[in-house]
Amino acid sequence: MGYYGDHITRLIEELSKLPGIGGKSAQKLAFYIINMPEENARLLANSIIQAKENIKYCSVCQNFSNSDICPICDSPKRDRSTIMVVEDPRDMAAYEKTKEYSGLYHILHGAISPMSGVTPAELKIKELLERLHGDEVKEIIIATNPNVEGEATAMYLSRLIKPLGVTVSRIAHGVPVGGDIEYVDEVTLSRALEGRRPM
Repeated sequence: MGYYGDHITRLIEELSKLPGIGGKSAQKLAFYIINMPEENARLLANSIIQAKENIKYCSVCQNFSNSDICPICDSPKRDRSTIMVVEDPRDMAAYEKTKEYSGLYHILHGAISPMSGVTPAELKIKELLERLHGDEVKEIIIATNPNVEGEATAMYLSRLIKPLGVTVSRIAHGVPVGGDIEYVDEVTLSRALEGRRPM
């Protein structure tokens, strides 16, 4: 790809490092960006830099946030007795779209996957356990993806949390096995939430 010149080649190389972006997609995106009006390209570049510099983890649920505590954790309207554990912020957003759940969340930022080298220590599990001190939390709903990694994570969390006297439930599998929660429709997510069962 050196025939495009160093700058475009470097842009293509950087874009191809993004998940789900192969060489052809990276090339297509690079040409699109190059052909953008300069102001739009600057807005794109600045929004990436601003997000990288200003977004942090919520100190409570580990969601991405502009401030120390995210709007969901900060809301007095949320039911503080229930925490839904999800793998990443997109899963939380999918559940929020259903408007069926009024509790709090905890974002793990992944799932246990020995094949990929992801161990429990690399997830936000310690932060979840710290939230369970005291009597406020009555139920943990484990809403990890219904695949091998999600199931392994659910079982691991259940074994850690049950001895603390907190009810642990798992979302019902209205969510298709092997699927990703972020791509499931709101009706299926609502049914999965309603049909949760103790673990």
